Amino acid sequence: MIISIKYNKHFEQIKKGGIVIVAKKLRALFYLILQIPIYLISVPTAIIIRLIRPWFLIRWQQLTSSRIGHFGTNTELYCCERDARINTPSQRYLDIFYLRKYVCNKQMEKMWRRNLIILPRWLLFPLFFVNRFIGRFISDGYYHEIGGAPHKTWDNKDPKIDSYFVASSNITINRDRDVYNLIDQSEPHMNFTYDEESEGKKLLTQFGLSQDAKFVCLAVRDSTYLDRHRQFTLLKDRRSYHSYRNGNIDDYILAAEELTKRGYYVFRMGAKVEKPMKSSNPKVIDYANSGMRSEFMDIYLGAKCSFCISTALGFDAIPYIFRKPLVFIYVPLGYPWTSSDKHLLITKHHIHKEYKKKLTLSEIFSFNVAMAQDTKTYEINNIELKENSPEEIKDLVIEMDERLNGSWNETEEDRSLQKQFWSIFNNNIKKLNLEKPLHGKIKSRFGAKFLRENKNWIR
Repeated sequence: MIISIKYNKHFEQIKKGGIVIVAKKLRALFYLILQIPIYLISVPTAIIIRLIRPWFLIRWQQLTSSRIGHFGTNTELYCCERDARINTPSQRYLDIFYLRKYVCNKQMEKMWRRNLIILPRWLLFPLFFVNRFIGRFISDGYYHEIGGAPHKTWDNKDPKIDSYFVASSNITINRDRDVYNLIDQSEPHMNFTYDEESEGKKLLTQFGLSQDAKFVCLAVRDSTYLDRHRQFTLLKDRRSYHSYRNGNIDDYILAAEELTKRGYYVFRMGAKVEKPMKSSNPKVIDYANSGMRSEFMDIYLGAKCSFCISTALGFDAIPYIFRKPLVFIYVPLGYPWTSSDKHLLITKHHIHKEYKKKLTLSEIFSFNVAMAQDTKTYEINNIELKENSPEEIKDLVIEMDERLNGSWNETEEDRSLQKQFWSIFNNNIKKLNLEKPLHGKIKSRFGAKFLRENKNWIR
């Protein structure tokens, strides 16, 4: 039965993808044949590694190199936890890594190789596979997988964090969640070389920026990038799976042009985008369509920007791990990055299609969409997501700019609304009884003007 299902799956993929898929499958088969000696060598190697574990622990894990958000954030948080001795072994140990077949950004790979031991996939994956197979008969093999065995946590008070957690591609127990607020307590673990700094500055001048020019990165998600990488999959609905997170670049033009009046350049980011950013303002740069986009420059811009405006997509991991302020226009409501006071947030408006009303903060949780991570969940619960207006987005970036330059005037009403919002948010998160914590100490702020203009929503 299983063989029949696998055969049908391959047949359907070939039928859909044609000669391109046939070539890929033949290449994969040839690669597997060449790997047979490595698998054979991995058997005694895995046994020896298990035998010496009481004295010296060797661990491995795959880095999520196919998606820039996880490649950046998960890896950075691993480094932060390692330095703080959180979720790390108490004995002597060595951590080694390998990459997925597809690497989303070669520049990021190059920079991580300066900080981590990354071995070839063809060498390490067979060891991972063999160790997993041995684990079917002899327990405790997951101790050799980073993030795969329990370790003493920082405060050792939360049994949920110390639980036996297993994932095939997870290098921290909490994945991309900074539940220990480590980002604000440490320096970035990726750095540019002297030559890379020189190259980045040179490229900025080609965009018309002077040495001391301020700039902001604007990252608005659409479906184009993932469509490109899923064009041969059998999952026909995957293209709309994350469409709830998409935004309209046209809605961000007003905010971008406001920022230029305040002395910034604005770079519209993206590897593949649905449509151009239509602005005649010379300081609004459609970098994604400029013909000058590169993997190196993606990292450099994200690392050097004054702040980043994002609809919560992979690119924002770059400014995040370089400790840059972030403006988030995000969903789902329950998943904001809350660990840094450099983050400023608003969420989309949630409209119940049957009742024709805007849901309050608590109702978003009660209608089971506060944690929804696929479009279908919103549809099943009859919830429509209404985009934030250009004015709401502009107000949010103005607040960020004024906070950064020290001219922001926070009123007593603002402080009261912030306290009220986060109190209701926290109470609803606690009711979910999550197995793993999503948030540590909440330090981020929700947009002040958004809260002022939506007081009835904070219930």
